[in-house]
Amino acid sequence: MNTSEKHPLPKKDFETLAETRNLYCVSIFLPMDKNGKEQNMHMAQALLRQCMNEVQKTLTEHQMHMNDIDEYLKPVEQLLDKVELWRNPSDGLAIFLDSDGGMRYFMVPISFEAKTYVAGHFYLLPLLPLYHNNGLYYLLDLSQDYVKLYEASRHSFKDMYLEDFAPRQLEDAVGSDYEQKNLQFRSGQAAFGASFHGQGAGKDDEKDELLRYFRMLDDGVKKITSDSKAPLVLSCINRLYGLYAEVNSHQNLYDKHLSGDPEYKKDDKRHQESWVLVEEYFRSAKFNKINKFNELCDTQKTSYEIDVIVNAALNGKIDTLFIEEGRDVFGIYDKKENEVSIDEKHEINNVSLTNLAALLTFEQGGEVYFLPPEQMPVKESQMNAVFRY
Repeated sequence: MNTSEKHPLPKKDFETLAETRNLYCVSIFLPMDKNGKEQNMHMAQALLRQCMNEVQKTLTEHQMHMNDIDEYLKPVEQLLDKVELWRNPSDGLAIFLDSDGGMRYFMVPISFEAKTYVAGHFYLLPLLPLYHNNGLYYLLDLSQDYVKLYEASRHSFKDMYLEDFAPRQLEDAVGSDYEQKNLQFRSGQAAFGASFHGQGAGKDDEKDELLRYFRMLDDGVKKITSDSKAPLVLSCINRLYGLYAEVNSHQNLYDKHLSGDPEYKKDDKRHQESWVLVEEYFRSAKFNKINKFNELCDTQKTSYEIDVIVNAALNGKIDTLFIEEGRDVFGIYDKKENEVSIDEKHEINNVSLTNLAALLTFEQGGEVYFLPPEQMPVKESQMNAVFRY
């Protein structure tokens, strides 16, 4: 399988991590070394040892016995001798450990700041850019005798197997009538460049058949796309874009398309080209959300108060959450009293309120953006939010 087809951390695995609750959930993030010099000096392994020492110290504060700590961390320690892991690194390494699920690790294209976290849940905040800031979109490859639908983002490109829900080609949609006319009247031009000629088969017939075919494809796309707001990008010759647009029912058909016959392009090529085409859309979407906050900043539909934002996240109220890059807010949420207390740093009995608010927003379909300090709508707070209501 082409590596571009596989997401570095499939959403299903992310959701499993987010749902995990256990006594000592350990999260470790560290950058990996891609340069030969750093690899030869084993700098990433040395950094992992430092992280393990931090976790060991925290577990000691949790009153875990040293022998039990050593046994618990043994799977992480064994990673130090996993030669292939360090020889073929990604930008970052995320490690998760709990007593029920054991150890899981993921190599991802994000260069993390080294961080450890021990609590009754995993710390997943640094991984959210894999799903939000890099945009979900769909790519529909479209030609007369070839159709494919992909779910994609900056880091993933997955075949959705549209052929299980719709005709594979025009002939399957219109039957033997098409086949007969195709044999009798097609010119020698390239696929879809030709028109039917003579004996009653003209451009109107061709268009009607294409529209019939595209309606079937549209029904299939509707059945298997999970996010109706994500852009649907077409890869096709120019004249087909307008025809498909006539029957399209997807909420967000992208107004630009990849021109040309898509059938013979390799997956990594179509992934790269489609991301370049759609990247500006996601960049614009972020700034549109910032503008929306600024427009509503004097109303009850926005907030920069941490306790208000945490409560809103718990109630599924957040449409968009802005988080200052590299900052974290720690504290305790008292669900019974519906109160939030904020601490200066991570301590044994508190949690990351930033992680809590971000994951709840993500799980409930809201958007999460990580911004540099100068782009935060209200710069005095590490979190700003736009509410749904």
